[in-house]
Amino acid sequence: MRETTSPSLVQHDPALSIPGMLARRLAEDADGVFAERRDAGGAWQAVTVAQFVAEVRSVAKGLVASGVAPGDRVGIMSRTRYEWTLVDFACWAAGAVGVPVYESSSPEQVRWICADAGVRLVVVETAAHAAAVAQVRDDLPGLVEVLVLDDDAVGTLVARGRGAAVTDEEVDRRSAAAGGDDLATVIYTSGTTGRPKGVELTHGNFVALALEGTAGLGEVCAAPGSRTLLFMPLAHVFARFIQVLCVPSRAVLGHAPDAKHLLADLGTFRPTFLLAVPRVFEKVYNSSEQRAGTGARRRLFRWSAKVAADFSRAQENGGPSARLRAEHAVADRLVLARIRTALGGQCEWAVSGGAPLGERLGHFYRGAGLKVLEGYGLTETTAPTAVNRPALTKIGTVGPAFPGTSLRVDDEGEIFVRGPHVFRGYRHNAEATAEVLVDGWFHTGDLGSLDDDGYLRITGRKKEIIVTAGGKNVAPAVLEDRLRGHPLVSQVVVVGDDRPFIGALVTLDEEMLPGWLAGHGLPAMDAEAARHDPQVLAALDAAAARANEAVSRAESIRKLRVLPGDLTEANGYLTPSLKVKRALVLKDFAPEIEALYVDERPEGERGGD
Repeated sequence: MRETTSPSLVQHDPALSIPGMLARRLAEDADGVFAERRDAGGAWQAVTVAQFVAEVRSVAKGLVASGVAPGDRVGIMSRTRYEWTLVDFACWAAGAVGVPVYESSSPEQVRWICADAGVRLVVVETAAHAAAVAQVRDDLPGLVEVLVLDDDAVGTLVARGRGAAVTDEEVDRRSAAAGGDDLATVIYTSGTTGRPKGVELTHGNFVALALEGTAGLGEVCAAPGSRTLLFMPLAHVFARFIQVLCVPSRAVLGHAPDAKHLLADLGTFRPTFLLAVPRVFEKVYNSSEQRAGTGARRRLFRWSAKVAADFSRAQENGGPSARLRAEHAVADRLVLARIRTALGGQCEWAVSGGAPLGERLGHFYRGAGLKVLEGYGLTETTAPTAVNRPALTKIGTVGPAFPGTSLRVDDEGEIFVRGPHVFRGYRHNAEATAEVLVDGWFHTGDLGSLDDDGYLRITGRKKEIIVTAGGKNVAPAVLEDRLRGHPLVSQVVVVGDDRPFIGALVTLDEEMLPGWLAGHGLPAMDAEAARHDPQVLAALDAAAARANEAVSRAESIRKLRVLPGDLTEANGYLTPSLKVKRALVLKDFAPEIEALYVDERPEGERGGD
């Protein structure tokens, strides 16, 4: 058993709520900029703290006039946009509890979340979202109204509050009544197995994490001029925490609702720090390599990428040599600066979470001038519970415990967390709560190790450990993350439970496929043809061999099989937070798994392996 604690950096006020924290910001910095939003012409317009608070109050009055009482649940189903944040803070100002719903959710998922949470009112973005709610409305007797942002839901609420003459004093009374122990939100975990569980997070959970984050990562999020562009779903706890963090940190908040316009939005908003999942960093790298083209330009990109990674590694081993510094200057001028320009030109920091980033990408981005602070957290910990620090980043780890947090790793490798940001329980599920909250410690179900400096390394999920027929325990995450870094690969599911060796199911990245084929002198083909092509399969085998370098032979991938089509959220194999529903894949693709273990060698060549 190993245990480590990062001391708290702030004095906690157990009574402080999110509205209370916003009121403090208003008193100290009314003219400061809280957010920037697009105007009708597409230009970014500043929203001061005073303006934001006034908008929040007006929308909160509308919620009061709509019959929303303190403690009532309000659903929010929308892409990441300014109005999402506005409605969320308005719910808190009115004493209500915001319940996020992923904008991609099916009617059945909407039904389950709204029913279990007891949602009274839902604010959705589009008519299509309203239609999804309408399909299950008969199963939601407590749902009184659905408002649509595209049909001016905000204007409707403001007018309603004005018409009902709801007073400032009533909103102030409700805001002041909320304490740190009061429920702030119920976030339903994406659920790779079974129905999502409703994670109940309090105002104190968010406040503690936001204040500790501002103090402990001030260089990232609280330096003068700090600004961040949210493009992750606000239904995800990570993005939700960041919008709250911007209250005490004073970083300027922006929203990017459409991934198709993300690069353009980054270029005009010019963030100084970003948060993203590793798949985003993989895509940026692979797309940059593909855009380099073929021949000398591609060789230049790969040389520059290697120089960037070498430059980063040298920083951990006495510093780069004069030759490496000179090579890095050339690589920066010719290639690396373009990557920073694509991120807006002044982005210095990125926080990566949700899955392991991998050392290769961590060193590449740091060498390219973007310092990626890999972190670790869960919905149950209100987002980050460990994160690398600017002063000491250990690539390949998720850093030390967040300020005010304790981490423990038992003899079996399971990670436990204790701190003021740990949730209070699962909604309507006392049994599940009792299983994971024991003596003040949250049992995460994740596996890892702590080094001598208290830095945490994640090795996998306890429930996903594969035990081969030979009795070898294998954590699939290491292999999956490394293999998924290849530009041809979209998703990977490592298999091998009770089998003689480890295999992998792989899907092709159809977006990257054409460029990869052209770059390797191969004719154009669709993904179905490519999954049978000998040269494509040879490239995937080579990628698996590189992934195997991180593990022992007994843990290595011996065979892989390319699945028809991709694993996506649309076809039900990915959660909204882009995690693979492993159990469903194993069930639905059982024949493909069986095919991995058919010995196709002539009988005379078969034998022990």
